[in-house]
Amino acid sequence: MADGMQITSLKGQVSEEEWKVRVDLAAMYRLTASYGWTDMIFTHISHRVPGPEHHFLINPYGMFFEEITASSLVKVDLDGNIVQDTPYFINPAGFTIHSAIHAAREDAAVVMHLHTDDGVAVSAQKEGLLPLSQTAMIARHDISYHDYEGIALDHGERERLVADMGTTSSMILRNHGTLTVGGTAAECFLRMFFLERACAMQIKALSAGRDGVLHGTPEVQEVVRSQSNPQGTKTLANMLAWPGLLRRLDRENPGYAA
Repeated sequence: MADGMQITSLKGQVSEEEWKVRVDLAAMYRLTASYGWTDMIFTHISHRVPGPEHHFLINPYGMFFEEITASSLVKVDLDGNIVQDTPYFINPAGFTIHSAIHAAREDAAVVMHLHTDDGVAVSAQKEGLLPLSQTAMIARHDISYHDYEGIALDHGERERLVADMGTTSSMILRNHGTLTVGGTAAECFLRMFFLERACAMQIKALSAGRDGVLHGTPEVQEVVRSQSNPQGTKTLANMLAWPGLLRRLDRENPGYAA
């Protein structure tokens, strides 16, 4: 680390369940960096810690995503209190968004929020995500929208954000970015992969103007919706995509499980 700070390994100091969650979340941060989805230090991914305390892990504010390790992640409660010994603190805006969803959605063990160029660009378009690609039609049926209210420092926004999200697994935050949730790191990451790819394709498709752009018909959108069932997403994510992503990460940026 540039500041010379040494992070003490927490392996063996926390439960096996918490350590696995820490390793998965650190992997998500590094994979996010490898895909070029970071906004320097200003976005967040969180993971609920197994157990009755309703604690969750989030990134240490000021650490770049490609640097994050399992032991450097910060554990907080739903009131934003840090509940472990750590030299780091957290981003208050990140806490607002993530605590809202973790508190309201038992199925949302993992919450991922990004500010990519393409994701923000689509969030600023009145129509939102359009059915311009297979990828968009996979993601589109499970998306909600939340209007921009300013930098997420007002805890009063949490109730409105949760209400807007409802039971969906993906959200476009207007003029702000993208958000996905999942029962596992694998599921949350794969949903974000589809959503971000769909946004990138939309920006490219519309770059030459809207005349002549082909939308998927309502009939074919319904076919894709019926083919994109939650159990299929879980299988693709947990059994196929995630193991491959970890193999890639082990080759390209090892050290996250420290």
